Amino acid sequence: MRIERAGRTVSTSGRAGSGRTEDGARFTIDENQPRPRTAPTAAPQAAGGIDALLALQAVDDATTGRRKAVKRANSLLDTLEEIRADLLTGHVSEGKLNRAMAFLGQAKGYSDPELDQLVADIELRVRVELAKLGKYPAL
Repeated sequence: MRIERAGRTVSTSGRAGSGRTEDGARFTIDENQPRPRTAPTAAPQAAGGIDALLALQAVDDATTGRRKAVKRANSLLDTLEEIRADLLTGHVSEGKLNRAMAFLGQAKGYSDPELDQLVADIELRVRVELAKLGKYPAL
């Protein structure tokens, strides 16, 4: 087929749909021949190992603990920055203090001693600022 213009096609092979092969023989179906039996399809099987895949997703990889520690440290630093900005205006909101205390209550220990020490230093600074404002979070 050759496309001459949009929407119009021209056949380049003579008559279309003649049902003839290259040597001129015509294709026919013999109705007297028995049809081959089709094999029944197998029953669908459940995907194997899906429990193993779900279990693997639940396990933290080596970078997850570090990522959580960095996220927590950034949250603590952001909260300290907000408290500092509020101190400059003269009034610290109770919500920001409660948020800082909530961040301090989150899980600790990330298996990287240097990162743990850095997060501990940030936590200490948050505790000092909270203590100055009359809030004493549990250790």
